[in-house]
Amino acid sequence: MNDTQITVQGFVGATPGLKKAGDTEVATFRLASTPRYLNRRTNEWVDAPTQWYTVNAWRGLARNVAESLLKGDGVTVVGRLNVTTWTAQDGTERTTLEIDATSVGHDLRHGTTRLSRNEKPADRPEAPPVAGPEAPAVGGAEAAA
Repeated sequence: MNDTQITVQGFVGATPGLKKAGDTEVATFRLASTPRYLNRRTNEWVDAPTQWYTVNAWRGLARNVAESLLKGDGVTVVGRLNVTTWTAQDGTERTTLEIDATSVGHDLRHGTTRLSRNEKPADRPEAPPVAGPEAPAVGGAEAAA
């Protein structure tokens, strides 16, 4: 597979909408990312032009994105980059940058968040419990008694 993977940090431009594409749910939102760089001549930080991406999240990720993100949220998006060039009605050539997201998360430099896990589907068996420090060890004091 020769997909271009990309990771972009930025801000949600509008609260994501959830819709159906056939039988599949998709959440779409615009992501604004403004790169900064140090101008070595002036020794000052400078903002480059803002880059806008259309982010598409599919299926379960779509539902989570639609329920979790609001306009202005700082996020990190990982996914496949698609670049499309087209001609507008006025004859100018335009480029659209789209990301098919594989992962979306809040950027914790800007605030805190809590994960609320999705419910497991009824047709999926539950994983066996993992022994932790509070769980009795196999062959421990109970086995010796």
